[in-house]
Amino acid sequence: MIIAEYINELLSNEEYAFSRKEILERSTVSGFALKRELSRLVEKKKIVSLRKGFYLIIPPRYKKIGILPIEMYVEKLFKYLQRDYYLAFYSAAKFHGASHQQIQKDYVITSLPSVYDIKKESVNINFFNTSNWPKKNINKKKSDAGYFNISSPALTLVDLIHYHGKLGGLNRMLAIIEELIEEITKSDLKDLLSWYPHKSTIQRTGYLLEEMQVDQVIINQLYDYLQKSDFFPVLLSSKKGQKAGKAKNKWKVDVNVELESDL
Repeated sequence: MIIAEYINELLSNEEYAFSRKEILERSTVSGFALKRELSRLVEKKKIVSLRKGFYLIIPPRYKKIGILPIEMYVEKLFKYLQRDYYLAFYSAAKFHGASHQQIQKDYVITSLPSVYDIKKESVNINFFNTSNWPKKNINKKKSDAGYFNISSPALTLVDLIHYHGKLGGLNRMLAIIEELIEEITKSDLKDLLSWYPHKSTIQRTGYLLEEMQVDQVIINQLYDYLQKSDFFPVLLSSKKGQKAGKAKNKWKVDVNVELESDL
């Protein structure tokens, strides 16, 4: 089987990515000839070299923008990398209907060890990693290329708040949080609270949601969880060298940043 035939076969099965190893297993082409042909296809912009040994196929309908939506290939990429993953932050929020801002990057959370960010041509993927892999709250969503992993609305919410310092700050995400909260169910939040390890993030979340005057049921659910054990003052926005002082709210959140939503 020649490379072009293999690519056409993948497209007919709605697969949009492949590894060099796959082609070597299916083709009689030598390693040198394969390398030369892959380089030629990259130059013609028919495929994109996403990571060493892993390629994306660009079908005609995506040729103008030159890249595929991440949901079309992320599952296959992480099978190739042999790593757990889920789409997170702004990338997940848009699938939950919270797309207030146009994002120029894709965001993925992976298990350890770290994965290098990908930034080339039209591809810009930021990878975050966690040692506390979620026990629940990772959902399956369907794309044209099959299923992929995505954080649930509740996990998306706390991930945004937990990593806010690396994502542009709280004010950048307030509008998205306001939209995202409409998708969070009581059962989704209950699942999250059964395993989530960052109590300080739950405090910040509760404070923010109360300030936004969202569904009181969700606010009560968060506060009831915190009351089951001791919790201590935290800064609303973590700052190096700054410690939380006394807080004037039940969440024990020291408000050290002015909140301004652009919704």
